[in-house]
Amino acid sequence: MTTKRFVYLLLILVVAGISALSGAAAGGYAVYQAVQQRLVLAPASADTGERAILTASPPTQTLVIESTEVETTITQVVQDVGPSVVTVVGTIPGQATFFGRTSDQSVSGSGVFISAEGYILTNNHVVEGASDLEIILSDGSRHSAGLVGTDIYADLAVLKTEQIPPAVATLGNSDVLKPGETVIAIGSPLGDFTNSVTVGVISATGRSIDNGQGYQIEGLVQTDAAINQGNSGGPLVNLAGQVVGINTLVVRSSGSGTIAEGLGFSIPSNTARAVAEQIMEKGYFSRPYLGISWQLVTPRIARVYNLPVEWGVYVTQVATDSPAEEAGIETGDIITRLGEVSLDEDHSYINALFEYEAGQQVQVELARGRQLIQVEVVLGEASQR
Repeated sequence: MTTKRFVYLLLILVVAGISALSGAAAGGYAVYQAVQQRLVLAPASADTGERAILTASPPTQTLVIESTEVETTITQVVQDVGPSVVTVVGTIPGQATFFGRTSDQSVSGSGVFISAEGYILTNNHVVEGASDLEIILSDGSRHSAGLVGTDIYADLAVLKTEQIPPAVATLGNSDVLKPGETVIAIGSPLGDFTNSVTVGVISATGRSIDNGQGYQIEGLVQTDAAINQGNSGGPLVNLAGQVVGINTLVVRSSGSGTIAEGLGFSIPSNTARAVAEQIMEKGYFSRPYLGISWQLVTPRIARVYNLPVEWGVYVTQVATDSPAEEAGIETGDIITRLGEVSLDEDHSYINALFEYEAGQQVQVELARGRQLIQVEVVLGEASQR
């Protein structure tokens, strides 16, 4: 091979090598760029300062929750509604017993101003049997209050004070509540921690709780916002700053002894409004009145006493000049149906009666001996003063 041919061959090899290296570099750079688009660098470790490489997820729809905005709303609602919430205190006088007179007992709960005229909404069980009622405002000042009227079946009461309210709460529409909606409970748990705030959600609506006195409190709002003794009568508030319930009770355990948490119940604001408005207007809340004393009949009682029906109420006494007496209902009758509502495990006598209004004519079915008969009753008015 001549020197000239050797130089040509060497030149070709050099050019080919440079081309190969350039192509490899370009391809490697392209791969590097592609990889970079699918990789993200994790934040540096606080301990080592090293960075870890994480595989990026494909683009998805992201739900952004502005927790700061929610917290600000809650804070603002509490600032607006808080001054309208009061602590209610009273004294239950001691009773004379065989061993002497018992000491007076102090009771406490919560309440909320619902009128610029000084009307306060609370629970009946907070003030039932109590005297010397007082309210404690959010600023700590104490003022006397008087009982205007109650409704024991809805567990509501209205008080009035001459003190000018520092704020008045707005009653919202409880019919539009939805499970999952954020709510705030304000009250005075244990009577000491005034105007405490707890936050939760609406767990359910339309709940019914047997109060152990022959009827159910119906239509309750269930919430997991912490409610404790002393919170009774305080407001349950939505994020619009409206009272959507009056806190009334909490369930701690089931009948089987199972411990439960986060089971609080409130009287819906629409019920509270209807009761409060009538009490403020008339001084009392009226319910339909039949005029009987009674005992519950269940399948077990029916078997023991060989009764002709499994469910109903046994009439033990008929009040003089009552709607029941005028309709011909007698002691010993067993009422099995009021209007369209048959009495059974899910429909108590009191709740069936409250389906109707004073002055309304209702057909009552009852068992007299082994015979079923129907009578027409014009319901009277029972006032709770």
